[in-house]
Amino acid sequence: MLFVSLFVIIITRLFCGVYVHDEFSEKNFFIKHRPTWKWKFYSPIGMSDMKINELSKEKQIEQKYFDKFIVKQGWIKK
Repeated sequence: MLFVSLFVIIITRLFCGVYVHDEFSEKNFFIKHRPTWKWKFYSPIGMSDMKINELSKEKQIEQKYFDKFIVKQGWIKK
């Protein structure tokens, strides 16, 4: 039973996530299109007019994750 519980927790972590809506700042649960250990997704750019190359390297990576897992999968429209 412990093995099954651990397996469910790991699968949930890999295929589920939470994103922070870039306009309303509310957290939403979603199902990922592919497994990744990353759990929380947010857009460093948000609703501003900034370009991705104006961000730091860490924030560029975060924005690319947000675009790949949230925007391109249709969870929000830009």
